[in-house]
Amino acid sequence: MPDAPPPRLRGEARNEELRAELEPLAPGERPKIIAVSAAITLVLAVVNGVLAATGYEVDGANTTQSAIIFAAIMLALTVGLWQVQYWAAVGFQVVLGLTAVSAGLGLLVSSNLRALVLCVVLLVASGTLFWFLIRAMGRMQAPRR
Repeated sequence: MPDAPPPRLRGEARNEELRAELEPLAPGERPKIIAVSAAITLVLAVVNGVLAATGYEVDGANTTQSAIIFAAIMLALTVGLWQVQYWAAVGFQVVLGLTAVSAGLGLLVSSNLRALVLCVVLLVASGTLFWFLIRAMGRMQAPRR
């Protein structure tokens, strides 16, 4: 009778096994997804800063204050991500999660093809970034051996 495969680990035992497989970041190492995330947050900060400086209005509402606050948050995340700080990765995950939820809810009320495509693109892009950041965040927290 052939040997049965070992039972599949579940719960905390599975988590421990996965943590043991993670290779911690080397000093000065910056995973590509962290660099991409830093670039995205920088672009968002610059765009929102420019829009705030030019007094851009959305549907007649002055959004200068919120654009400045968002730009400042994105700039802080850019610096933190570039320095490979865990708090910045978590913060960007929050932004990505809120974007994905908003885009998903936007699908429910999209009234034309343009809105539908925009929601799908935002949902796919934010979900993909979110997914790939998870492993990098695990490596950030992996203990040095």
